[in-house]
Amino acid sequence: MSSTYLTHIGELSDEHFLFTSESVNEGHPDKLCDQISDAVLDACLAQDPDSRVACETCAKTDLIMIFGEITTLANINYEQVVRDTVKRIGYDNPEKGLDSSTCEILVAIEKQSPDIAQAVHVEKSAENVGAGDQGHMFGYATNETHELMPLSHSLATKLGYRLTEVRKNGLCPWVRPDGKTQVTVEYVTENDRIRPLRVHTVVISTQHDPDITNEEIRSQLREHVIKHVIPEQYLDEKTIYHLNPSGRFVIGGPHGDSGLTGRKIIIDTYGGWGAHGGGAFSGKDCTKVDRSAAYAARWIAKSLVKGGFCERVLVQISYAIGIAQPLSVYINSYGTVKPGKNDKDLLKIVLRNFDLRPGCIMRDLRLKRPIFQKTASYGHFGREDDPDFTWEVAKDLSHEL
Repeated sequence: MSSTYLTHIGELSDEHFLFTSESVNEGHPDKLCDQISDAVLDACLAQDPDSRVACETCAKTDLIMIFGEITTLANINYEQVVRDTVKRIGYDNPEKGLDSSTCEILVAIEKQSPDIAQAVHVEKSAENVGAGDQGHMFGYATNETHELMPLSHSLATKLGYRLTEVRKNGLCPWVRPDGKTQVTVEYVTENDRIRPLRVHTVVISTQHDPDITNEEIRSQLREHVIKHVIPEQYLDEKTIYHLNPSGRFVIGGPHGDSGLTGRKIIIDTYGGWGAHGGGAFSGKDCTKVDRSAAYAARWIAKSLVKGGFCERVLVQISYAIGIAQPLSVYINSYGTVKPGKNDKDLLKIVLRNFDLRPGCIMRDLRLKRPIFQKTASYGHFGREDDPDFTWEVAKDLSHEL
């Protein structure tokens, strides 16, 4: 069977290829930690918008620890922030692997290093705040979906969100908080353009109550999750389904696996498409360009594609710690640029229309608000239904056409 399956993959024509993206639910132990770190950030920003926050979280059975560097005027009950976040996600019973009311919480928070503070923001105007670290960040956009995100990533993320939705609204009360989704899409390449043809494989693994059968799980996942999310045009008789392929997933969350902030950076961005500089987002205030410049790069990429300058594009920005201006900006439209223009033209358009100093990014995208906990599950990009995701509002560049 395996040999036949691999032969089928090998029989794809030269113009066709398979690409896979995965996602994890809000109850996954790593995503739990991302949300706690961003809940701490939001609590600080709510009282002091100029808070400097670098908060990490780790989790294991009955234990959560937050640690890092925070300088803020806010008065925060860190333990309560953690417990509230764990409860909201759905870990309210030891049987689920974590109980918000009884788990042990350790807090190891120090102030930001004065060496970093003097380099980044001390005695500097808001617009000229330096980058909080060195690094390179990427943004990506593609016209294959309405929200200008890769289809494989978009579907995997929406399947995960739907799993949480049917758990919380009672449609599938047997679902527990932990879960993972994965979608493989068959694409075709035509004159440097790529186009999604069909969904090749769907994988869903969800934590569940012990008294439900595998047959019931698979039937309900097909009916209440997959059919609700994946457009019928992408499903056919050859689509493969692996639904709870392990056969049993009762033990989950931090009891089944340890969790750590920042271990889901590809899930947080583009599902493996484009590129990634390696920096995580959660728990960081936006002087940290790992976060703010990644948001700006997405803003740029989406503006270029939505503006009709190209069909898909990758944007890279790089920084040095304490320096406001980026060291480099790179644009790659994969050969899809509008006739009469090239990637250097796109770069000039970007430099004329976007101020990429960290302080200006924070100003233009309004990144001092306590909006980040909700970014920490189901993707930081493609969320057009929420006005707080300001980087998803494409900038009007029609004057550059």
